[in-house]
Amino acid sequence: SVRPWDSNSDGAEIPDFFFFALQVDIHIMTQPPSGEWVYFDTEIANSSGRVSYMIPEQRRLGIGVYPVKMVVRGDHTYADSYITVLPRGTEFVVFSIDGSFAASVSIMGSDPKVRAGAVDVVRHWQELGYLNIYVTGRPDMQKQRVVAWLERLLFPHGIVSFCDGLVHDPLRHKANFLKSLVTDVSRIRSGFKQTQSGWARSPSKRL
Repeated sequence: SVRPWDSNSDGAEIPDFFFFALQVDIHIMTQPPSGEWVYFDTEIANSSGRVSYMIPEQRRLGIGVYPVKMVVRGDHTYADSYITVLPRGTEFVVFSIDGSFAASVSIMGSDPKVRAGAVDVVRHWQELGYLNIYVTGRPDMQKQRVVAWLERLLFPHGIVSFCDGLVHDPLRHKANFLKSLVTDVSRIRSGFKQTQSGWARSPSKRL
């Protein structure tokens, strides 16, 4: 089955290979969860191993969650990801992972405890019918570790936003991501972060 965990990264890492000038074939499962992989295009990975691709208008996808597989020509190493297509006007709730769900700053090298009530807060909004979006200032190279941590603690499924690699200002990344959501999707119903006195809720934002 397709699990709608996703990243907002423009590209994905192709592991254990020298990336520069490598050709990467982009395949999308256009009829998930058991449909065939459809070849879309071939792009050149940059020196960081990332691939950027814009789906052409004539091949635009309908509303849903679509598995993506990027395969390196030659040794056939690959990276898996997902594309989530939302209807305009989707209402969603945003949760900050860093210092909110996790009791420590970094998930790398440790297994931080989850803050009391965190899972219940997310489940409450999911039961009301809102889409959950998790935002983190961590680099996308930690994607598997962070997603596994969320799943193991039974956080409801949602979209996860990571930084594109290591950045000097993760808070600015979060702010820019939220601005893009308001522009593209139309409405943030609410946002949450953990404070010393409890859970802090931000007001909704509508265009």
